[in-house]
Amino acid sequence: LVGGSVAIFGALRRLALALPQPAAVRSRPGRVWRWRNLLVSFAHSVLAGLWALFSLWHSPELLSDIQDGYSVSGHLLVCFSSGYFIHDTLDIIFNHQSRSSWEYLVHHAMAISAFVSLIVTGRFLVAAVLLLLVEVSNIFLTVRMLLKMSNVPSPALYEANKFINLVMYFAFRLAPQAYLTWYFLRYVEVQGQGAFLTANLLLLDAMILMYFSRLLRSDFFPSLRKGSAGRDVDGEKFLID
Repeated sequence: LVGGSVAIFGALRRLALALPQPAAVRSRPGRVWRWRNLLVSFAHSVLAGLWALFSLWHSPELLSDIQDGYSVSGHLLVCFSSGYFIHDTLDIIFNHQSRSSWEYLVHHAMAISAFVSLIVTGRFLVAAVLLLLVEVSNIFLTVRMLLKMSNVPSPALYEANKFINLVMYFAFRLAPQAYLTWYFLRYVEVQGQGAFLTANLLLLDAMILMYFSRLLRSDFFPSLRKGSAGRDVDGEKFLID
């Protein structure tokens, strides 16, 4: 199932090659790969985000047993997203984007190792589904990056998405992450798989807060965007983030 998912995203990547690109992307070769990569990421976010919502809506009783709750839908979702993370890792490496996308590689390594452990043991699948609610937030975050890259001529569209993105960030990224962190620290034994997943979760907490600070600095406090050396942190590096 994971291998099939890798193949699906490989096909989506080929499809993205055939889609038209905005002039602002075509004029900068360094952005062509990023644009294509974001389109595939957008497809995963839509599919996985809606899938996670459906899984929890269809089987709300899963929330009462985060450690041992099980559903076929949730298991398939974790396999599906594992395939995406593997595909995206290979896409980054084979296109020589490792240096500029190293944070993505760290995140993907964490996600792949954690998800594989869940697939093998069948435990904590509900926690993975809760974490994948983040993909609902990623829909609007990816739209934000696509709009910035394409230099969209409609500021109103960007402004509307900016506030929707902030709300979704709280609802589907920060809230589930905070709840799971509290749950793991309070109820999960810090040994074996529990210790491994708790460590991953705490590292992910730090990454999410770092990304959130960048988002606020970029969209809501632009006067703080320049670092001590005068480099605009909302340039290509932030687009990658």
